[in-house]
Amino acid sequence: MAGINHFLVSIVENPSITLCVCLAGLYAAYYFFYVVKKPVIACGDKKLRHFIDEHCPISREKFWPTWWCFEGRAHTVLRALIQSSPHVDYSSEYLMTADGGEIKLDWDESDDHSKFPKATRPTILMLPGLTGSSKENYILHMVHDAREKGYRSVVFNNRGTGDTKLKTPRTYCASNIEDTEFVIQHIKDKYPDAPLMGVGVSLGGAILFNYLARLGEASQLSAGIVFSPAYDFRISTVTLEQPLNYWIFNRRLASNLCEMFRKNLHLFENHLDIDTSHVLQSESIRDFDERFTSKLFGYSSVDHYYTEASLYTKVHHLAKPVLCLSAADDPFAPEASIPMKEAAENDNIAIVKTSHGGHIGFLEGTFPRDRSYMYRWFNQFVSAVFEHGIKQE
Repeated sequence: MAGINHFLVSIVENPSITLCVCLAGLYAAYYFFYVVKKPVIACGDKKLRHFIDEHCPISREKFWPTWWCFEGRAHTVLRALIQSSPHVDYSSEYLMTADGGEIKLDWDESDDHSKFPKATRPTILMLPGLTGSSKENYILHMVHDAREKGYRSVVFNNRGTGDTKLKTPRTYCASNIEDTEFVIQHIKDKYPDAPLMGVGVSLGGAILFNYLARLGEASQLSAGIVFSPAYDFRISTVTLEQPLNYWIFNRRLASNLCEMFRKNLHLFENHLDIDTSHVLQSESIRDFDERFTSKLFGYSSVDHYYTEASLYTKVHHLAKPVLCLSAADDPFAPEASIPMKEAAENDNIAIVKTSHGGHIGFLEGTFPRDRSYMYRWFNQFVSAVFEHGIKQE
């Protein structure tokens, strides 16, 4: 008791200690009352919501973001810097498209933990982000977890990514789903009896969402998961052009796009609508999309491209169940752009919105090197779909 009294006296008599204790108390109070929350889930279909609540216990839990870096930009940057990269032995397959292009698929077909026969083994198609590939740590974590559950994974590396070179003057964009259709048909031809679902991250999530919305019932996927997509590309580009977001994210991503373009410059030098020197001067994603992407894919303007690529107008077109995970503080897709109202009025979609998490961040635990809230959603929803199935009318 005397020791406690001495401690309290020392706090009172030392203003600096008193200030530190007060600040720590305020920080803790803010964290517990304003940061730690259950996710908000918008879902118009009671059966889908019941399915999620029954088979994904994470839906009923509070999300505890890493307490020392819960701000959205911090989550976004730190995930890329500190998360581990599980070892995966891929088997690569190269596909030739009708126009002479090349797509690389990276398969993980290890059956060490699988209870499923090869022909009917559940398969997950993964689509990485903007300039990402099968080597991204978020992809490696999900492939590793899928293997532990006995599932097969195949990562779709977009043209010119994943250590591949462009063979034709054609890349990829959020609104174009031709290569995605081609890849999915190839997988179904290879394993016609294996259930197949898709997982898309960021730009890959937008492509997957557009595929599912455009094909509706004709989609060959049983379900989809979309992590941190941009629901409205126009709003997202405006947000990314805010000063801090521009210097942390936008300029670097634009530089990555320009570098990929530079490596394949010879393919576009004679393209009538593209000024290659102007493209290489792009300092933002919007610059690049205006000078290159929109023109390459035949849009009249970058705003026309962004309108066609955006997801919020297509929620009602979904005919297969889709789970979307987004954070309210995502610097790439602000809270106002998340179509919660549309999701609450439509079947076949559940949008899970957390108060924090950033863009593909969702770090949790004091030392978030290996796990994240996003991976837990992946594990639980994938298992729910493959093990229990979602009954549809």
